[in-house]
Amino acid sequence: MRHLLSHFSRPWLPLLPLLLACCLALLAACGGGHDDDPPGATTGDLTISIGGLPAGVAGAVTLSGPASYSKTLTASTTLTGLVPGAYTLSAASVAQGTGTLAPTPVTQQVQVNAGATASASITYAATAPLALALQEVASGLSAPIFLTAPPGDSRLFILERPGRIRVLQNGTLLATPFLDISPLTTTSGERGLLSMAFHPQYASNGYFFIYYTNLAGDIVIERQQVSAGNANVADPLSALTILTIPHPTFSNHYGGLLSFGPDGYLYAGTGDGGSAGDPSGNAQNTNVLLGKLLRLDVNASTVAQPYVIPPGNPFAGTPGTRGEIWAYGLRNPWRYAFDIPAQLLYIADVGQANWEEVDVRPVGQAGNNYGWNIMEGLHCYNSSSCNQAGLVLPAIEYAHDTAGGCSITGGYVYRGTALPELAGQYLYSDYCSGWLKSFSYGNGTPSAVTDWGITNVGNILSFGQDAQNELYMLSGTGKVYKVVRK
Repeated sequence: MRHLLSHFSRPWLPLLPLLLACCLALLAACGGGHDDDPPGATTGDLTISIGGLPAGVAGAVTLSGPASYSKTLTASTTLTGLVPGAYTLSAASVAQGTGTLAPTPVTQQVQVNAGATASASITYAATAPLALALQEVASGLSAPIFLTAPPGDSRLFILERPGRIRVLQNGTLLATPFLDISPLTTTSGERGLLSMAFHPQYASNGYFFIYYTNLAGDIVIERQQVSAGNANVADPLSALTILTIPHPTFSNHYGGLLSFGPDGYLYAGTGDGGSAGDPSGNAQNTNVLLGKLLRLDVNASTVAQPYVIPPGNPFAGTPGTRGEIWAYGLRNPWRYAFDIPAQLLYIADVGQANWEEVDVRPVGQAGNNYGWNIMEGLHCYNSSSCNQAGLVLPAIEYAHDTAGGCSITGGYVYRGTALPELAGQYLYSDYCSGWLKSFSYGNGTPSAVTDWGITNVGNILSFGQDAQNELYMLSGTGKVYKVVRK
């Protein structure tokens, strides 16, 4: 009876379980539980230290982990809110000038626990400076004038100026040409088959375009198609003339490069018509197509309408001008190149008697006047009318008497993977000297002009680029070389 009375005299007893639960919660809030696994913690942190990098040089570190986590790191940082588990750090070498900074370690694993901060470190150190060499990949060719490849293709297509396109497959030069137009052209002066460009959708439509001079010496841009039954031979009946440009009187200054830009349009660089000093004034005349960079839409070419003028061409619809023109004031643009990652256009324009030049402008900038025949490089050529207002002057130039050259051979900005130290550098050569040089370009300024010590390879006719963005040099000796690490 006393117990029953005691029970009813303690009305708080039924609330005891609830009071105990509240006390436990208060204890937890005040720091109860294990220190290495706080109650309620579900994520952890990771501090990554990246050392040894000079100012302005970014690291190249990839962190991967649970739940498909992936992040690229360029400098020291602390990452928070990571799912607990094992994470992998992979570090890649980075370029510094002409040298390389290599990471240690290259790979490592680190465990991230809930409620804790893990750490890892990577240290970069300089390795030996990059040295380049040329590796012979083909020989016995007749004036190899250009090299290219379709997107994603392992073959190399090598053009011979007398009119043949040869295929290099698995290191072997195939006996049967991909295309032979030798009866349609001549190598008199600077004439011949000068370049080709594969359509961006070549894998599905089989279209490619060639730039050559016909027997009258005029420039011809033509579309062709690969044969249905043999990927190494073009269809001889597929030719469609896109554009013919009269080139009277002289047999030099044809320009000659076709290339598809990042906008999907076909570009063509034409020379000023020949002789010395542009006697006809073609380069500054926007009513003729010589001495120009042209831009054409050839994505729906037919016999009735082989091309259309793309929107944005600067002279489209202007009376007394040619709508095909994208830029003008060029003497003999012997190779130009689009650097898509940087959205820049490089034009190597052959000089008259004293100066060679490389022009660099944004890809989408239309209507540029590169100055010929008012300027030769950075110097007045036509002193009676040396008005430089509105002219685009070169990023770099070199003199014949000091650089040992005579005619610039333009190349490409290196975007391959075999030579990461070379990334972003524009490579070029000279027909007479055969050297290999490069420079970097950023924030509107060229820098780090480098001579790579390449000699004794003959007259350099052209550069080439394969589908993996590795670079080649083509020599008047009939040989093709790949630019490789020494």
